[in-house]
Amino acid sequence: MSGFTEPPKKALGQHFLHERGVIDKIVLAVDPRPGDAIVEIGPGQGALTLPLLAKHGALTAIEFDRDLLAPLAAAARDVGELTLISGDVLDVDLTALAAGRRIRLVGNLPYNVSSPILFHALAHAAAIRDMHFMLQKEVVDRMAAAPGSKVYGRLSVMLQAYCRVTPLFKVPPGAFRPPPKVDSAVVRLVPRADAEIGIADRARFAAIVRAAFGQRRKTLRNALHGVADTDAITAAGLEPGLRAEQVDVAGFVRLANLPAA
Repeated sequence: MSGFTEPPKKALGQHFLHERGVIDKIVLAVDPRPGDAIVEIGPGQGALTLPLLAKHGALTAIEFDRDLLAPLAAAARDVGELTLISGDVLDVDLTALAAGRRIRLVGNLPYNVSSPILFHALAHAAAIRDMHFMLQKEVVDRMAAAPGSKVYGRLSVMLQAYCRVTPLFKVPPGAFRPPPKVDSAVVRLVPRADAEIGIADRARFAAIVRAAFGQRRKTLRNALHGVADTDAITAAGLEPGLRAEQVDVAGFVRLANLPAA
């Protein structure tokens, strides 16, 4: 893309999307409408930024790599109104950025920090309408996994408790420059309403899920020692001899909602 002279930086986990067919599918999935407040995480060289901007007319993008800011601004000048935020998305208050609206997050997330970004977005879910992210397919599989699956874990439970998670399509390595060594996938997350979530104490819920999956081979009785006793596990309708990967999201919510011992 003209104007961009910096090669992808391995230390930042940069893999720049270039396959037009994939870009068009993402824009179609996002389906920007008038009045939408779209925020892109990690625009890179603008492969997705510019088509979204051309379709929607305005966009805010958060970019960590300062070397990309000037070329991005130049590339967008005749396309639409691009607002660039220089910095780490983990340091950006997404609720403040939303300014009373509900933003739509989009991004090709760096593989090395995808989970922290997902949890950061969860913390601001009340200010987010939806999210369309490209990640490692392995991560998307974990995000959408059902109980009993080998990849069902803490990430699955935490995301599914607060969002509807829908894998959309797979993206091959050749769609990126340089090509990663793994397949990627695009996923849609739609935050649930508070009434649908039904979690009384989010910190306790997070602590229980973290402890339950901390040592996957342990039963709930042992993994949750000091966090929830056997009586509480039973009162939540769960068998203390189960392992965490056998418990659905609703089971963890019931357990977390019981009074702490």
